[in-house]
Amino acid sequence: MKINSGLAYLIGMIFGNGEVQRGSNSTIITIDIPYKNLRTDDDKDVSVYVKASLFDIMAFISPIVGSGLIRYTNKKNSTSLTIEANNNLDFIEVINNYISSGTKQHNLKMSHKVFLLPVDYKKSLLRGIADVTAYIRKSNDAYGQPHAHRVYIEVPQNWQMVIDIANLLKMVDVPIQTIDFAHPNFRDSKLVKYNQGKPDFWKKEHQIKIWANEFMPIGFNVKHKEEALEKFSNDLLTSTTAETTHKFYWEKRIVRRFRPKHPGENDVFIPESVRGFHYESWTDLAKDLGYHA
Repeated sequence: MKINSGLAYLIGMIFGNGEVQRGSNSTIITIDIPYKNLRTDDDKDVSVYVKASLFDIMAFISPIVGSGLIRYTNKKNSTSLTIEANNNLDFIEVINNYISSGTKQHNLKMSHKVFLLPVDYKKSLLRGIADVTAYIRKSNDAYGQPHAHRVYIEVPQNWQMVIDIANLLKMVDVPIQTIDFAHPNFRDSKLVKYNQGKPDFWKKEHQIKIWANEFMPIGFNVKHKEEALEKFSNDLLTSTTAETTHKFYWEKRIVRRFRPKHPGENDVFIPESVRGFHYESWTDLAKDLGYHA
């Protein structure tokens, strides 16, 4: 079996919020679709939307996996998809070819083959990631401005995944507005929490933030997210232009703000390649980690 759009989407879901348990004869893949909030901005039940979206998602991946191998479980704050299949099935081999290493969200690593995919397949993979770990809500506005809507892609702990997603977005011509790294220079930049006796406060998820209109070429299969994306994209473009939002950080003026040194800069939570360095702009950290022109 060769990679196709549906399989790329499934692999994206695994990278976004999946777990792969490999046995000697079979593999169990579990993908969690969380509800960031239980109600949408217009007070609709998120769980209902996700359950409705499952029909579309299942239609997308069932021809690849086989409907008999997929089951789903509804929980209070998420819906889980579980796929259990023999290791000799073709789609399992393809999935393993595109996962370089790791078993869970925080340590899964993309194979170099991901970056060789055709553009349409890259977009399908990114949509899979977005459906399970990206959000768009009114509260995601930038700078407190009422029309500055953004999509957040949240990546817990996995530093390399942040950069891989960033570079995939670059390869499909989707610029990132900012990355809020789980780094003390950005998540506790003035040492407020550190001085309150919370030295590890900054160890949160990474957040990749993208203007709503720029994310339209990727989009969502989860209905309430796609509806919000379309609404907020249109709203954003009433106050700005696509020419303004369609800029990568290296095409803009970079602002560096003074931040005091933080003891957490030397924490082993930070990758060794950037550990011990002090950053006053997220762009410098992103560049050092491998996201740049």
